[in-house]
Amino acid sequence: MKRLAAAALLASAMLPALATATLADSTDDEQAKLAEVGRAIAREHCSRCHAIGPDDKSPHDKAPPFRDVVVRYPSEDLAEALAEGIVSGHPDMPVFVFEGPQIEGFIAYLDSLGPPEAKTPAK
Repeated sequence: MKRLAAAALLASAMLPALATATLADSTDDEQAKLAEVGRAIAREHCSRCHAIGPDDKSPHDKAPPFRDVVVRYPSEDLAEALAEGIVSGHPDMPVFVFEGPQIEGFIAYLDSLGPPEAKTPAK
């Protein structure tokens, strides 16, 4: 049991670096495909409260638009929170836990909303 807990702790500590490395190593085409996956996730799970596009208004007045979230928080810093379950100060926000490929896609989508200098460069 201790080994399993240690492995889970190590995996969660490495997740942000792995997601960033994967995104940084992807081509522009791969990045665009990942962003489409993330956009679909945002539309399905987040759009009832958050603005998910470049200029729409959040349906929930306490939910920041994702284009603002990516400016406030570097997207690679969100990887661990996405894996463990995003928890906010708002009692009506459900907890979402994403898997590795979903996290990569969601982060790629957030990056696509941010200013050009904040976007993860493709190699």
